[in-house]
Amino acid sequence: MPKRSSPASSPARFLLSALVMLALGGCQTTSLEDITGALGGKSETAGRADPKPDMDALRERYRAKPSDPNVALDYGTALRETGQRAQAVAVMEQAVLAHPSNKALLAGYGRALADSGNFQQAFDVLSRAHTPEDPDWRILSAQGAALDQLGRNEEAQQYYAAALKIVPEEPQVLSNLGLSYMLQNNLPRAEETLRRAYERNRADSRVRANLALVVGLQGKQAEAETIVKADLPPDQAAAKVTALRQLLAKKQQRAEK
Repeated sequence: MPKRSSPASSPARFLLSALVMLALGGCQTTSLEDITGALGGKSETAGRADPKPDMDALRERYRAKPSDPNVALDYGTALRETGQRAQAVAVMEQAVLAHPSNKALLAGYGRALADSGNFQQAFDVLSRAHTPEDPDWRILSAQGAALDQLGRNEEAQQYYAAALKIVPEEPQVLSNLGLSYMLQNNLPRAEETLRRAYERNRADSRVRANLALVVGLQGKQAEAETIVKADLPPDQAAAKVTALRQLLAKKQQRAEK
């Protein structure tokens, strides 16, 4: 089994962790998916909360049929969505051992591994979840996100490019690509890419967070604040602006050290 990646101490991990605060406003349950939108199929729209899964019912279904791959996938996904990352990995791992060729389970296991910070193994597992003959753009984008977490930005961008060949101008992929450029400190290119994502999906707060950060890092703080609070109620807008200011201040402090 591949080795676990190194601890989250790089500038990339700092920025990605900080984006959680900016995009989600302090929500306790966060993941790589929440930061970039890369690892799940959901799209987030402003003002709408996803319904909480019925964990008791799912747990009972899993206990009754632990070998059923669909039941395991539903339960493991629900565990991920509620922040129970270690449990999600354990459920998905057992399911994959029993059904090693099930592509949906492999994709779910890869996402659970990424949520837990095991990015190299996540990348390897996701590589088994589709084939060159039948590529899945969501998995390609997820692989790119895992590579970005490992600091392998140029490789990540190749995966985003492959995803964009399947779904041209897909905002989730553009947002991840823009974030990848940001992690390379290529801020003008990051901004151009993120503006394309924002034009195609203004409702996704993660896209807004990424764009606002890149704009703010280039000294355009007033514009960044306008972007991050777009279409939000006043209290939420104020919280996002505060988070953005704190993030930019921390980034500046790190740059001065």
